[in-house]
Amino acid sequence: MHIKELGHVVLYVSNLERSANFYRDVLGFSEIQRVAGAAAFSSGRTHHELLLLEVGGQPRQHQRAEPGLYHIGFKIGDTHEDLIQALTELERLGVPIVGTADHTVTHSLYILDPDGNELELYADVSDIWKTNPRAILEPTKSLDIGE
Repeated sequence: MHIKELGHVVLYVSNLERSANFYRDVLGFSEIQRVAGAAAFSSGRTHHELLLLEVGGQPRQHQRAEPGLYHIGFKIGDTHEDLIQALTELERLGVPIVGTADHTVTHSLYILDPDGNELELYADVSDIWKTNPRAILEPTKSLDIGE
């Protein structure tokens, strides 16, 4: 067996309407369908990349060094300027930025969804990884988010 690509992510959410609206209205995912207890989304790359399932309960408390899913990364562009545009939009919508990073091959913003799941919004700013695959594990540097 050989995995071809990461197909989709399924998240349990405490409030479907709140979370579905966040992924649609803030992050710009196209909503495919919303039915009782579930909402499916796609960026257009495949039939669905995100499925939300409502389970109720309270949003999780973000714990840094706890086993489990750390974050989900969403590519939002190919330039630092694309990242700055996203930052401007997030600030306009009142979405707090919980972190930033220069990962050599990507520039990243980190936010939390309504249930406390960390999301990385990144721009691929270098293709050095194509000739040096180890570049993805270079030490993380501070990101200058100035324009």
